[in-house]
Amino acid sequence: MKTDPKLSAAERHLSLGRPTALALAIAVSLVGVAGPSAAQTVPVPKPAPKGRDRVQLSAETPRAPSTTGAAQNVPPNPVIPDPHRNVPANIFASFDANQKAQAARVSAYLSSLQTLVGNFVQVGPDGTKTKGDFYIQKPGKVRFEYDPPTPIDIIADGTTLVVRDRNLATQDNYPLSQTPLRFLLSDRIDLLKDTNVVSVTADDLYISVTIEEKQALIGTSRLMLMVGVKDGQLKQWTVTDPQGYDTTVAVYNLDSTKKVDPGLFKIDFTRYDRSPG
Repeated sequence: MKTDPKLSAAERHLSLGRPTALALAIAVSLVGVAGPSAAQTVPVPKPAPKGRDRVQLSAETPRAPSTTGAAQNVPPNPVIPDPHRNVPANIFASFDANQKAQAARVSAYLSSLQTLVGNFVQVGPDGTKTKGDFYIQKPGKVRFEYDPPTPIDIIADGTTLVVRDRNLATQDNYPLSQTPLRFLLSDRIDLLKDTNVVSVTADDLYISVTIEEKQALIGTSRLMLMVGVKDGQLKQWTVTDPQGYDTTVAVYNLDSTKKVDPGLFKIDFTRYDRSPG
């Protein structure tokens, strides 16, 4: 197997002998390929400890500016979760009325979306930053296009998710149903009923809901969704892969009214060879 020199050290570690874990990390983390860092200094998150169920944001962590839809053109600075998160005494989470209401608000927002387009900024496990555009059409369809020089597209057609390398003309195929990305793409969702929510927190800026996925062969991964308190819009998500590495994706310039070309979600299974696993 050839190793792409653009991959971060964490990703090269994942790619060697761990094709299933790599599939999960790529599909959910939106390919943490290392590109040139932006001029802005990006905080470098350390690998997060395993086995935690409660997610807390550090009071010293810089806050991202609140996005208000298409009016914002400046990329936000993603909020990097505190890598030293507490391990709860009880793995069975219970929520009070306020937490249930916050989770219901996030569920209602996600269920209300039918299309969503915008831009994203991604911070990988080693602090590298990449940017690009994304397009969502529910149920089940998404396209992420990374800005050059990163040659990656991620496309889901409702059933299959592919990670495509435009330079190498290769793509890896994964069942969409096996990635937590499906939670963002569900037509309607009740997070507390349809997922394994392990944490619901809120502060002055964000409502954060953390979902845990346990798979026997892969391990435990987590998806933390963050929605703005004031405008109720999706701000970012953080994925923790089974090895404990965090990848954060912040979204901005969101437009839920724009018509999306269905051709964006068409997967070409003939032009691209499946890259070796």
